[in-house]
Amino acid sequence: MPKMKLTLMMMAAALALAACGGRAAPLPTISVADVQTMAVSTFAAGLTQTAEAMPTALPTETPAPTNTIAAFNTFVPLNGSGTPIAGLGSPTTSCYGLLYIKDVTIPDDTKMQPGKKFTKTWLVQNTGGCAWQAGFKWTLVGGNPMGGSTVPLTQAVNPGAQFQISVPMIAPTTAGEATGTWQMQDANGAFFGQSMWVKIVVENPSATDTPALTDTPEVITTTP
Repeated sequence: MPKMKLTLMMMAAALALAACGGRAAPLPTISVADVQTMAVSTFAAGLTQTAEAMPTALPTETPAPTNTIAAFNTFVPLNGSGTPIAGLGSPTTSCYGLLYIKDVTIPDDTKMQPGKKFTKTWLVQNTGGCAWQAGFKWTLVGGNPMGGSTVPLTQAVNPGAQFQISVPMIAPTTAGEATGTWQMQDANGAFFGQSMWVKIVVENPSATDTPALTDTPEVITTTP
């Protein structure tokens, strides 16, 4: 090492001066053992400095972070104004049910004269788990009412029971098909069960028949 080499050179120079003699004061005698001891001490000091210059511990590598799957929020569709679209929650099952059984009167495509009065009657059944209460309404939901109006129930209808619903109507005055669709409505205004319709065909008025002309036999007279 540099420091050890410098020390050895100094000692060699001192020995040379001592051998040449001169007026300078005599240098102390240094034995070979002393030189070896100094060399070893210098080498040890160099090792100590090297050790001090080196880091005491190698830095440990920081493990790379593992990818964590982020939890996404539940997707809720929004309309154009940013308001959540209604009707996406868990549906609640109504305890009301209504099933069409048959047409009691006025089957589909019944022919009628313009302006004729008639009563449409359906046979239905309560297929739900709750009774229909008095005040429930049989209501037009589409098409031609044909003079019919909402019919409120006047009595309760128990689950499993069949019931006839009748609506007085009047045929339109215009020839052609006429259809109206009806459905049951509970006390809160919610519709339930099957919807049903009445469909008739209004005919053209019959033309008045004109009796056909009969031939009048020609009377021939003779002159005597």
